[in-house]
Amino acid sequence: MASQDWFEKDFYAILGVPADADATAIKKAYRKLARTLHPDQKPGDKVAEKRFKEIGEAYAVLSSPEDRKQYDAIRSMSHGGARFTSGGPGGGGAGFEDVFSNLFGGGASGGRGGNVRFNTGAGGAGQPNLEDLLGGMFGQQGQQGQQGYGGFGATAGPRRGEDVEARTTLSFRDAVEGSTVTLSTANGSRITARIPVGVKDGQKIRLRGKGNPGDQGAPAGDLILTVQVGPHPLFGRDGDNLTVDLPVTFAEAALGATVSVPTLSGDPVKVRIAAGTPNGRVLRVKGRGIATKNHTGDLLAKVSVAIPQRLSDKAREAVEVLRAEESDADPRADVFARARQG
Repeated sequence: MASQDWFEKDFYAILGVPADADATAIKKAYRKLARTLHPDQKPGDKVAEKRFKEIGEAYAVLSSPEDRKQYDAIRSMSHGGARFTSGGPGGGGAGFEDVFSNLFGGGASGGRGGNVRFNTGAGGAGQPNLEDLLGGMFGQQGQQGQQGYGGFGATAGPRRGEDVEARTTLSFRDAVEGSTVTLSTANGSRITARIPVGVKDGQKIRLRGKGNPGDQGAPAGDLILTVQVGPHPLFGRDGDNLTVDLPVTFAEAALGATVSVPTLSGDPVKVRIAAGTPNGRVLRVKGRGIATKNHTGDLLAKVSVAIPQRLSDKAREAVEVLRAEESDADPRADVFARARQG
């Protein structure tokens, strides 16, 4: 952005933060405004769309340490009454040429400096370069193609675009299987992004070249996308493994059985439950987890013994027989023994 624009715009006021706000406060203020003014929240609202672009422009400058230092230094030059606006008849204040002409001894004519001209390019003979003059004013000369403005060197070459942060929410299945999402940018355009298979909740994905555009001849910045994954009503996740609770009857756990286990794809698989399987044991089904490009996880089925709420007379008699057979056994004896050890 040209320095002329920086004299005329108060980016701190646009974001509603003080000039000494730290990076965290600036980011927090921007995100709050962006959520409220986003085109998806206010479709067709031209005022909100304009404000959304303004806060995006303000955040792009204030979130970059180098740009913020340059902006603060340029703004400080206008404090004390001097107003840096473009020159011309009817102008509200002195232009760049007027100000620097007075600073360097140029004669005034009708309120205008008439002897010295300044340009921002590689000027010809007799035309000092504005970057050279600023560097001289602040007593710094950069190295290897850099000009120093008051200690906040700015590169002379084209600058890469700023990175942009965004968030998106995926369903559990889309995160496991991969998906494509469409995002809205600060300028109202749309970006299509491919979410890789197996993305985790809170994971950040860097999309190269999807951020703010750079100067002419410089690459665009990146889009840093944070993914939030919603829960599944049945399945959980442990790394690349899927987890599921598997209800079994007391008889299946005690006597052993072969039962069906659901999978995320919808095709059930058979697993063997050994006789005497305790509640909470985890059965591993190979290759039925999350399939990434480097690895395929497993399905971990945790046995959950279901206790019947009602028993028929015959079933009750059978259970009572079982209780009588186990009357001499105390399943809690080991628990109390270990408790006394502490």
